[in-house]
Amino acid sequence: MSRRVVVIAGATGFIGSYFQRRFLEEGWQVRTIGRAAPADAQWNDDGGITKVLNGAELLVNLAGRSVNCRYNEKHRREILDSRVLTTRALGRAVAACAEPPRTWINASTGTIYRHAEDGPQSEISGELGSGFSVDVARAWEDELAAAVAPNTRKVPLRIAIVLGQDGGVMNPFRNLARLGLGGHMGPGTQKFSWIHVEDLFRSVVFISAQQSLTGPVNAASPYAVDNRELMSLVRQSMGVPFGIPTPAWLLEAGAVLIRTQTELVLKSRWVEPRKLIDAGFTFEYPSLAGALNGLAKGKPTHPSLT
Repeated sequence: MSRRVVVIAGATGFIGSYFQRRFLEEGWQVRTIGRAAPADAQWNDDGGITKVLNGAELLVNLAGRSVNCRYNEKHRREILDSRVLTTRALGRAVAACAEPPRTWINASTGTIYRHAEDGPQSEISGELGSGFSVDVARAWEDELAAAVAPNTRKVPLRIAIVLGQDGGVMNPFRNLARLGLGGHMGPGTQKFSWIHVEDLFRSVVFISAQQSLTGPVNAASPYAVDNRELMSLVRQSMGVPFGIPTPAWLLEAGAVLIRTQTELVLKSRWVEPRKLIDAGFTFEYPSLAGALNGLAKGKPTHPSLT
């Protein structure tokens, strides 16, 4: 029996590297698209991308510049182009395939929803927000929708903040806790939607197998926490007894110094994975306490999916 083929675009980052390893462990054949020569196809080669995609069962696009930076004009353009232009290139290649991928899962972001402290935002009832990050997410999803791929199911995956051993957002939080600054940030009431990288991988495999899942899908743990609980759990997982809170004005000043945006910690992201839950997906890491404790201990848990 021939192995299933997955194509990962943007396979060199934290999530892409994890996916590449896990797909191989699960018996898939992995092809990659990226900027550098080790990838099976490069972004400036439409023919090469088409060749790599032809006959694949699944395309997973994770390409996109990090948003952990100051949103000056140059960085805004890079953030937008790295998402929209790569999706556009994949659309051209899929359209040219004699045997296109059956499913195309394209990364999007849970930050597409509005600042929400009053209730969770599902794919059906959630309200989209406004501002630069939301504009990028809309353009990203619009580009996927515009791709001419009648024989390919296209799923924008609205991903919450991803936690993992070798990347994600936990290092800055841990560093603050070590310095005694691991208290709540700003008001502390803003919600923190997250997903363990293993559950993100498992959700992609699940969506690939569930042909009835269409349209945007939220990838987030069903149990969001507020910032107070987040920082408390970070401290507990590290054995740090206390942390000084950081007011919003100090975060603004600090963000300029470390060249990032306070939106990354002050926006209330409350993302509900309603479609995954209704389709029967089960989370390996539903609680943040369990996820953080496992990461703090370097626990590599992922039972086989097969």
